[in-house]
Amino acid sequence: MELDIFLTNCQDKIGYKFNNPAILQTALTHSSGADTPEMSNERMEFLGDSVLGHVICEYLFRSFPKMLEGEMTKIKSAVVSRTTCHKIAIEIGLDKFLIVGRGLSRISHIPNSIFANAMESFIAAIFLDGGLDAARNFILKVFRHEINKMIADCNASNYKSTLQQYSQKHYGCTPEYMLLEIKGPEHFKSFNVSVKIAQRTFPATWGSTKKEAEQRAAENALAILHGDPPLYI
Repeated sequence: MELDIFLTNCQDKIGYKFNNPAILQTALTHSSGADTPEMSNERMEFLGDSVLGHVICEYLFRSFPKMLEGEMTKIKSAVVSRTTCHKIAIEIGLDKFLIVGRGLSRISHIPNSIFANAMESFIAAIFLDGGLDAARNFILKVFRHEINKMIADCNASNYKSTLQQYSQKHYGCTPEYMLLEIKGPEHFKSFNVSVKIAQRTFPATWGSTKKEAEQRAAENALAILHGDPPLYI
């Protein structure tokens, strides 16, 4: 396939049109497929990592004014991790456009870290081509689900931690979470969870994940213990 067509297909797949496709070519080129070190994406990987971290930090800081520093750090670390970058690269199809050397292309499984690095390089390419606003728009679009998932997990941990402290202080025991029911097909399950403290069982709640259901069960229990109606029925 001719290079111009290859780069055009990549832009169509990812959903960003480059003003300078040469920047995209560099971002896609692994060191094994580069004629010189300067023509690989290693330097862009370094820049992309910083741009990604900046955008995630700014988003959390501006969007969640009551979120504590430790919570923001935990979420940011998870979102910008190599594991998440690799996952996003596969989801948006970036793995289909990586330019590697013959030796690497012949192996059955290219290391996940190479795709994660390519994700960071691609972010750098958008930043260099269209500026911070373009990079921010792209990052928040493709990382949105992972950001929301990490926030939900963090909230779940907080509510459960708060309930545990309350339970230990007032009842001298640890809350017990009980999975009551699972509904739905494999790819779209719902989980029904209740929480029990001492001999008192609180209203069960549904969630799209077990963690989410436990979070809501903990919120329900905390609300009731403070004299308020349950938040989830």
